[in-house]
Amino acid sequence: MAHKKGVGSSKNGRDSHGQRLGVKEFDGQTVTAGSILVRQRGTKIHPGDNVGRGKDDTLFAKVTGTVKFDTFGKNRKRVSVVQAN
Repeated sequence: MAHKKGVGSSKNGRDSHGQRLGVKEFDGQTVTAGSILVRQRGTKIHPGDNVGRGKDDTLFAKVTGTVKFDTFGKNRKRVSVVQAN
């Protein structure tokens, strides 16, 4: 007989939870000031007009308005908020 316990599920079970990253508000959507637009690690998407960047690179709306995504430079993305009048 074996002198060691079978090592299966007792050695598993240490996975981390997902971080819920990604775009939260999409192009053309209306947002209020303070709304989170993108949660990301690093600046995959850069802040544009009326968009702030948190210390964890989260992008948020500084004013109430409409979300607008565009490209700039060679292949960079940027998100802006066009203020509602």
